[in-house]
Amino acid sequence: MTISVSDAVLGRYSCRAFQPDRPVPDNTLKEILDKARQSPSGGNVQPWRTWVVGSERLSNLQEAIRAEISAEKRGGQNEYRIYPEKLGEPYRSRRFKCGEDLYAAIDIPRDDRPARLRQLARNYECFGAPTLLLFALGREMQPGQWSDVGMYLQTIMLLAHEQGLATCPQEAWAQWNDVVRIHIPIPDDFIFFAGISIGYEDKAAPINNWRTDRAPMEELVTFLE
Repeated sequence: MTISVSDAVLGRYSCRAFQPDRPVPDNTLKEILDKARQSPSGGNVQPWRTWVVGSERLSNLQEAIRAEISAEKRGGQNEYRIYPEKLGEPYRSRRFKCGEDLYAAIDIPRDDRPARLRQLARNYECFGAPTLLLFALGREMQPGQWSDVGMYLQTIMLLAHEQGLATCPQEAWAQWNDVVRIHIPIPDDFIFFAGISIGYEDKAAPINNWRTDRAPMEELVTFLE
């Protein structure tokens, strides 16, 4: 069944529970990534690089991070700041509400820090997804090219939705840049940016019934006459 662009935009969400035993066919991944090459970029620079990670290599990467977390390590130094050091309003409140709503959706109270940390660690298990896409861009790139990479990731996620797949974009992977580089051949002249877990959603998982809200259009858009 063909879906519209509007359906893909409205239907896409950040999946946090996948079917671990249902692999994504290689030809489907290749079709998605081949079409995603049409994503726009300023000057047609195409600043992105992508690594498709699955099977034993993904298991080894996950095991390495699992060992680091077990040793109570919190990750190395990010190569870029994900959020501003002092996130102002209304952005701080939106981020706070997102976290609170997520934990409420799976009945984790605010004061249960160990449970929250366990849920956070599931990022590095890809929430059960069998495949992880990793992304990097050249160190010389500027904000314009970072926005290009964002459009590329969105294009991949919409194409995945068209194929009946679920995705979860994860800047959280940047926290383990040093471990990722041990297992993935990212060139030194590239900044490791983020990952996307991709697979088939677990429709029975309560967390997949939760959705983030959005600010009203009037708060974000100004029509000028």
